[in-house]
Amino acid sequence: MPSLARVLESSPALQDPATLEGAASLIEKVAPLLQGERLHNIVDLLAATSDVIEMTDEAMVQKLMALYEESIGGVWAVSNAVQYAAAQSGAEEVPPTLWKSIRRLQNDENARRGLDTTINLLAELGRQSRIAGQPRPED
Repeated sequence: MPSLARVLESSPALQDPATLEGAASLIEKVAPLLQGERLHNIVDLLAATSDVIEMTDEAMVQKLMALYEESIGGVWAVSNAVQYAAAQSGAEEVPPTLWKSIRRLQNDENARRGLDTTINLLAELGRQSRIAGQPRPED
């Protein structure tokens, strides 16, 4: 294995004064990173990125694509539902009375299903809030 001195002597590019000036400038800029061991963090980040690239296989890409499609589909469905509901509400000159809305809940299966979905969502948010409010164990 050749020594660093031998490599420096045998490489014509490293004998060029402009290359030597550039290397000296680079060393000056990297010196604080080396002294504070912050360059270690950059090397660790590069290693972690390399590991992720190595682990990425066809199955992982397919799972990520499915997750992306499901997320976009969910956002699109909710956005469309909100726009449609807002258009329906905005089309009425005077909003319905509370009693008329309650009667609609009684007679409209979709309205009851939407109310049930909303109640289930609120219950889940409440469950998660209760868990988040509990004291956390010491590390």
